Amino acid sequence: MSAPANRRTDTASRMIAASAHTLYRAYLDRDAIAAWRPPQGMRAEIHAFDPHEGGGYRMSFIYMQASDEAPGKTTAHADTFEGRFVELIPDQRIVEHIEFITDNPAFAGPMTIITTLKPVPGGTEVTVACENVPAGISESDHQAGLASSLANLASFTE
Repeated sequence: MSAPANRRTDTASRMIAASAHTLYRAYLDRDAIAAWRPPQGMRAEIHAFDPHEGGGYRMSFIYMQASDEAPGKTTAHADTFEGRFVELIPDQRIVEHIEFITDNPAFAGPMTIITTLKPVPGGTEVTVACENVPAGISESDHQAGLASSLANLASFTE
């Protein structure tokens, strides 16, 4: 099935001075995810987290300062989403399907997040590809959010 015409793929990559094993574990640990995944200006609340292939999660990213120009997708101050771990290849690849809990059709529908971990001299290249990004998420905001989360991951693991 192909993506609707209004959907796109956003990618971000960063070399992190940590092993692929350390980074993989940071994706599958409830406390680690809460610490590094929310972009700058947000914090996470983990409602459910079952880190195995086929397992799921529900979490909210809470805006520390919500504004009328950038309201949350679920409430004025939060983006709540449900995800499922579709594929887990230890120390190599994580595939997640997520969907925002929202009444706004611009943010509705499933998005796939594919994270690859590639050992390189000095650490690991982490690449995140988000497929079928909802049209309501601006490309510039999404790129900034992905870069922020990868910077947080680097700070958390290095």
